[in-house]
Amino acid sequence: MKPLDRFLQHWRILKAGPYIPNGSRVLDIGCADGILYRRYQSRIASYVGIDPILTSSVVSDNYRLIAGKYPEDLPELEPFNVIIMLAFIEHLPSELQKQVAEAIFHQLEPKGTLVITTPSPRVDLVLKILKDTRIIDGMSLEDHYHFDIYQVPQIFEKLELVEHKRFQLGLNHLFIFQKM
Repeated sequence: MKPLDRFLQHWRILKAGPYIPNGSRVLDIGCADGILYRRYQSRIASYVGIDPILTSSVVSDNYRLIAGKYPEDLPELEPFNVIIMLAFIEHLPSELQKQVAEAIFHQLEPKGTLVITTPSPRVDLVLKILKDTRIIDGMSLEDHYHFDIYQVPQIFEKLELVEHKRFQLGLNHLFIFQKM
């Protein structure tokens, strides 16, 4: 990852932080190398990260990284009180979005929180230019599937949308859902 990629990733992680209470059981879908855990490990009681780009899985007492796809490669675990998807949903083909939303609904405990960040559709062009000029690596940019951020509330219709705001100069969106 290039420095700008890391900076943008770090910014998304900082946006998720306020929604991770002390003692959280966290599922991080699209976790990369588990950087979110390293940033907030003092608040996290147990962490499971899953990402198909991982080359191997890692397991410790309260930390687990799974090399695989969500939801099919996630083992049966107790429900989580926080599920996080940072820059992930836009990489899912539309035919898998409802399947992922259904799995999240079942893996999120009552009153649990789902944190999503996703870029504005305008970002694809900006990222392509930055990637072509080698300023960023633009991880999996080719998999954005022209995602429409305004579909997010419909995809997660079983959860209650409690917050939606823009950040990164309006080029990224934060969605906060709760399971009521």
